[in-house]
Amino acid sequence: MSTRRTTNLRALDRRALAAVAAQFFVNGALPASFIPRLPEIRDQVDISVAEIGLLVSLAGLAGLVGSATVGRVVERFGTRQVMIGAGIVISTSLAVIGFATTPVVLLVGLAGMMGFDVLVDVSMNMQASWLSARRHAPVMNRLHGLWSLGTVVGGLGAAWAAAADVSIQTHLVGAAIVLSMVLVFVARGVLRSDETHELADGRSPAATARMGSNSILVLFLLAGVFAVALEYTASDWAAFRLVDDFAAGAGFAGLGYIAATGGMTIGRMSGDWAVVRLGTYRLLLVAIGLSGLGLATAALAPNRYVTLGGFLVAGIGTSTMLPRLYDDAAKLPGRPGAGLGALTAGVRIAVLAFPVIIGTLADTNLSVGSAIAIATLPCVAGFLLIARTLHRAGVALSD
Repeated sequence: MSTRRTTNLRALDRRALAAVAAQFFVNGALPASFIPRLPEIRDQVDISVAEIGLLVSLAGLAGLVGSATVGRVVERFGTRQVMIGAGIVISTSLAVIGFATTPVVLLVGLAGMMGFDVLVDVSMNMQASWLSARRHAPVMNRLHGLWSLGTVVGGLGAAWAAAADVSIQTHLVGAAIVLSMVLVFVARGVLRSDETHELADGRSPAATARMGSNSILVLFLLAGVFAVALEYTASDWAAFRLVDDFAAGAGFAGLGYIAATGGMTIGRMSGDWAVVRLGTYRLLLVAIGLSGLGLATAALAPNRYVTLGGFLVAGIGTSTMLPRLYDDAAKLPGRPGAGLGALTAGVRIAVLAFPVIIGTLADTNLSVGSAIAIATLPCVAGFLLIARTLHRAGVALSD
């Protein structure tokens, strides 16, 4: 039975891992295909910057709804069907954005992408976590690294299309068709049956019962808020810090984003190696420390080159946080997807809240750097407290 069946199972796992890897890449490339062209989309719809910001925020609420319902949806339909069905909706929504000429149509497209992205996000991370657990070496960080690579490729494609004067409609419809074709490969390869993890990786049901499942879900939600506050701030506000606080030109300011995302990609591609050598919890402590050091340096250093170094360190530090949390949330005992639903809810709360917080602070007499420090450094301490609590409870972040 044995040798042949074991060989067949390994072959199926390899094919499933390749399919999930493709889904991670596509999930990064889809939003990156339209975000760089938002100024053109704004002009096509004929609205102001403030109005498109409002539409993006309203569409973000669909992500919160998705996070609240994803556990029940996955339990009802299974990760494979949810991943493929939601992936088709996201690709279709990308085409809708391309043809939007009114705010309502644009809102429909954005809400479709953000709401159904949660379903794909949870489903692919659940399958990735199961496949990683069956291997001798972890793969979660590298899979998230492929997501980062997808954002780079999607962004470069959008930049090329804009430079080549390719219409938004042609570009986004073409991208939607190409990325949808990948779903055929994904559908044929991913796991067809879901796993349950009542006793996954040595987690103790007694510890879960002692803390209470709702308490654990709240901890994962807060962990998602803190992790994304650190990760997105490092990349999204780097250019503003360099332009507004150092009067840097557009070319130099772009290096801030490259430093943060480059550090993140390097960290994710080497993160699985680091897990094997340092262990899960110790690596997370190092990551939190690097994030705090990097953000403090980037926010407070009086030199723009030192600031660039700070964003690079912050990117490396934040790189392994979400992959670790996704892996643990996927294995949380109880309803499938509940842990990931809580985590992604925290992610989307942070995406909605922190740009407003930092923007409001920076609009006062504070510098952008001071605003970044005030908003993010408390998150470093909060994340450390959450990590210690989950680790001691034995429900997450255990080696």
